[in-house]
Amino acid sequence: MNKIIKNSLIVSCQALEDEPLHGSEIMVKMAEAAKVGGAEGIRANSPADIRAIREKIKLPLIGLWKTEINGYPVYITPTYKAAAAVLEAGADYVAIDCTARKRPESLEDIFARLRKNYPDRGIVADISSLKDLEELGDLKPDFLSTTMSGYTAESRGRAKPDFKLIKELKEATEIKILAEGHYSSGQEAKIALEYGAFAVVIGSAITRPQLITDRIVSEMRS
Repeated sequence: MNKIIKNSLIVSCQALEDEPLHGSEIMVKMAEAAKVGGAEGIRANSPADIRAIREKIKLPLIGLWKTEINGYPVYITPTYKAAAAVLEAGADYVAIDCTARKRPESLEDIFARLRKNYPDRGIVADISSLKDLEELGDLKPDFLSTTMSGYTAESRGRAKPDFKLIKELKEATEIKILAEGHYSSGQEAKIALEYGAFAVVIGSAITRPQLITDRIVSEMRS
């Protein structure tokens, strides 16, 4: 297992089906480019992309599988089956939506089965607030990630990036924290580390050129 490195940058290489860069071959190239630039970890979506990236890159790999299920708001690896598929594809860690919202399977069951069947892999809990941490109870993920801040009713309106959440989590638990969500610069990443984050995950600001271009064009025309 490739362990996440302290103070490292993890680049999220994802493109949904309706985005121009969708496709495993392209995501591999994106991950390779991130590695050349100094990234020391990758976050990727879907077994296909994870498998393709793992074949080429040996950096720590956080995998997830965005799967929408009718009637449930959680979609980041919402079931044990999805989590197992992510790990079977070669991810070192599986990221799971651990927000305090309605879900198709209990977190207790998912965690227990993963710990039993994949004892050498890690779990990243994607959360949005201190309340989500409290809801985890005795469950002990290897990392907490602030991924979902701003995307739940509990966290709506919080600052972007959510430095305060890092501080709150750091004071409440010894579980290591990944800063993720709306980070777009090295300066912001540095602040997150100063607040106590173990590492920083950046995605859209690096790997989604359509959004980067849109931001620049908007600034030009403002």
